[in-house]
Amino acid sequence: MRLRHAGGETVHLGYCTNVHPAEDLAGILGQLDTYAVPVREALGSDLLGLGLWLAAPVAAELAADPTLRRRLRTELDARGLEVVTLNGFPYAAFQAPVVKQDVYHPDWTTEQRLTYTLNLARVLADLLPDDAARGSISTLPLAWRQPWDTDRADAARRRLDQLAAGLATVQRDTGREVRIAFEPEPGCVVESTSQAAELLSGMDTDRLGVCLDLAHLACAWEEPAEALDRLRTAGLPVVKVQVSAAVEAADPEGGAEALRRWVEPRFLHQTRGAGCAGLADPADPTYAADDLDEALDKALPGPWRVHYHVPLHAPPEEPLGSTLPVLRAALRALFDGPTAGCDHLDVETYTWGVLPAARRPGTDAELAAGIAAELAFARDELVGLGLTTERTVSMGVTR
Repeated sequence: MRLRHAGGETVHLGYCTNVHPAEDLAGILGQLDTYAVPVREALGSDLLGLGLWLAAPVAAELAADPTLRRRLRTELDARGLEVVTLNGFPYAAFQAPVVKQDVYHPDWTTEQRLTYTLNLARVLADLLPDDAARGSISTLPLAWRQPWDTDRADAARRRLDQLAAGLATVQRDTGREVRIAFEPEPGCVVESTSQAAELLSGMDTDRLGVCLDLAHLACAWEEPAEALDRLRTAGLPVVKVQVSAAVEAADPEGGAEALRRWVEPRFLHQTRGAGCAGLADPADPTYAADDLDEALDKALPGPWRVHYHVPLHAPPEEPLGSTLPVLRAALRALFDGPTAGCDHLDVETYTWGVLPAARRPGTDAELAAGIAAELAFARDELVGLGLTTERTVSMGVTR
């Protein structure tokens, strides 16, 4: 869906489809009917944005075949769906039974990551609505933090230079601008905005910037307005925002039984104690663990924030909570001003399928209803900041 900021900018809000497992074109088209259209209808909207996730094989297939790209664009238009952003973080198999650290491979030291991302850019250039100002693709923040040395850092920097050159070629060939957004995440080379300012400075900021995931920001115990000021000072644009919330435990010892119900085998749930705030290394093992079960076993000092994306409208029951206050503070810092701080927003709760059993949707319809409720929550937060819903006319259809 689209909203209008008081400064006149169109703000695109959608949901990220990495919550769905499809990894070929037929499966992707199927998920549009199973989930995306019901979500749009539940919201009473004529237009719904998707932060599409395309696994590497289907991205390569689409990039090589303009006929397939046109077909996908036509199928999206026919359903009242639009794509201005892609999630290029997971390479493949993101809803496999066990993902954990596999999601960080291949990383930005490799040719595979560069090729995949440029394939996505070529696809997105043809999926963008005619009136969209630009496209965006979120990606991993270089690599997992170990191993990392000068040689790997130099290799990554060369890839980023090649990436910027490749994006320039895409724009020259298609007339469409696509920007890449590096997403700080707990446990990675770039975990915090301080590390982003240090390690991403000097890249081509006309084409490359930051994806600010609000759950990750909370887990780093960063204050949103200060984090955004830090990025501005470093000259790093916020290309994309993932509107998300993490699990919070004010008293991990007292909440240990409740926290153990959130331990699950598919994804990493990096856990950070408040003591990591402001550290040069937020992953310092004194205050950090790479997964929730590890944090529980080592009795990490609290309070905790856990990298576990929870539905925005349905935070965990007490004694646990969520980081919604951080989300709200970040949205205020981004949008409560004369201009919009970002124009591409995705709700990204990819963990619906691994929530504790009592909170997990049992049917496709229940999942679609949950996603719609999250989008309605995010929309209402933005409207509360003065944004207004926008109607558009596209392809001859009023949306």
